[in-house]
Amino acid sequence: MAKRPVPRYDFKAFGEAIKAARKGRKESRKKVCDEMYISPRYLANIENKGQHPSVQIFFELMLRYDISVDQFLFSEKEAEKSTQRRQLDTLLDSMEKKDLTIITATAKGIQEAKGTDD
Repeated sequence: MAKRPVPRYDFKAFGEAIKAARKGRKESRKKVCDEMYISPRYLANIENKGQHPSVQIFFELMLRYDISVDQFLFSEKEAEKSTQRRQLDTLLDSMEKKDLTIITATAKGIQEAKGTDD
């Protein structure tokens, strides 16, 4: 049987997002690989060459770094939440009520400033 002529999905953007998130958390590749039981070369190839990860590793990395797959698989219109939005949500989840009050007031101030400057 002949192979289906379908272009392979390019994982380079996903790999770059993983690398940026890992470095943002100041995690070494060795630490991540030790915790995930994968080889450093495998992770390096995902991050730098866009190697296709296994489905299991793909999901583990996505969840570990709050990466939105939507932004890689769907157009901008179809994507529900960007990686940046998911990472912000994670930060907000760890804040106390008084901190959220400050963040909310800041966001409203930004919206108001944008509305008056347009």
